[in-house]
Amino acid sequence: MDFSLTPEQIQLRDTVREFAAREVAPHIQEWDAKGEFHPEVLHKMGELGLLGLPIPEAYGGSGFDYVALALACDELEYVDTFLRVVMSVHVGLNSLALLQWGDEEQKQRFLAPQARGEKFGTFALTEPNAGSDAGSIESTYVRDGDAYVLNGAKMWISLAAMADHFLVFASFDRSKKHNGLTAFMLERDMPGLTTGTIKGKLGVRAGNTGELAFNNVRIPLANRIGEEGEGFKIAMSCIDQGRFTVGAGAVGLIRACLDASVKYANERYAFGQEIGRFELVKQMIAKMAANHDASRLLTMQAAELKNRGIRNTRETSLMKWFGCDAALEAANDAIQVHGSYGYSNEYPVERFWRNSRGAVIYEGTREIHTILQADYALGYRQDKPLRCPQPPAEGFEREVDRVPALAL
Repeated sequence: MDFSLTPEQIQLRDTVREFAAREVAPHIQEWDAKGEFHPEVLHKMGELGLLGLPIPEAYGGSGFDYVALALACDELEYVDTFLRVVMSVHVGLNSLALLQWGDEEQKQRFLAPQARGEKFGTFALTEPNAGSDAGSIESTYVRDGDAYVLNGAKMWISLAAMADHFLVFASFDRSKKHNGLTAFMLERDMPGLTTGTIKGKLGVRAGNTGELAFNNVRIPLANRIGEEGEGFKIAMSCIDQGRFTVGAGAVGLIRACLDASVKYANERYAFGQEIGRFELVKQMIAKMAANHDASRLLTMQAAELKNRGIRNTRETSLMKWFGCDAALEAANDAIQVHGSYGYSNEYPVERFWRNSRGAVIYEGTREIHTILQADYALGYRQDKPLRCPQPPAEGFEREVDRVPALAL
């Protein structure tokens, strides 16, 4: 595989890097310490075209491919994880789901304004009593004439406080478990929909995370995404895209840990020499460098498969699992390299650790990915053919016979 970047991808990478360095880097320590969410940053991301990066121009997007999406997530998370989270929930978990599963009217009504950055989208699957076990979702709906009526609650929803569109999953028959789920697009002004903000998070403090409550929310039939009972397939395809953005962001976080550690190791003296001269410090930095390159290569592999329309569920799971574990390890070692200074927010590495800790939980826990990868290796898991994902960029040849959508 040729992983060299095109001039357009290089220009995009440099543009995102400059944006994050200018708009967020000077303020992120203060925002994180105060737990402040600044929605104006999202508007600026929209103006830059990032919120529609992999969406075709026909739907208001920028028409870039998955390599470009990975590069953007890498550069954004290098500065702070909350920036990548925006790409994960708005683009990966919501907009790409609309591109794959929405009908033409839904794409024009929901996807196009999201791609242009005029509206913000999020994804609502997790509940107080249902995380990895999506079949235990307790939110329910019933058909009532020309609408569905939804009741229930969701938890740990990124952008809950400012999203305009909520991709929500609920059950029409809880005894059917996964097969009873259906997907809906809720709109903020729907009566009975309320949102709240979760405080006291360990990490991603500059980002907004909240909860949703549904009290007899009436949802028009036109807001159902896909068919009744397809909700689990849709949710898993969304999570597959979300995993890709999380794994790509982990590459940037590892690089941030490496850069901070190298800088400190070259400036800090102990026993008459730079601490970078000590072999155990070298060992930690070498491990960061190796894991950065390995994570990047796994990300580029998954991106290339996505660009070619080839099934990549296993590869995307692997890059997310490996990259997020490596980012947590890099952040932990970066604190060790910094010594006592790493334990304070005078340096960014303690924030890197707090931010990295969440990614080994969301978009499939470390344990879920361990089981997935073992099942693939042992031959216990076989991917089932489903609807082929639509390409993220125009002019992209779909290999429908070769690529089903995300397997269950």
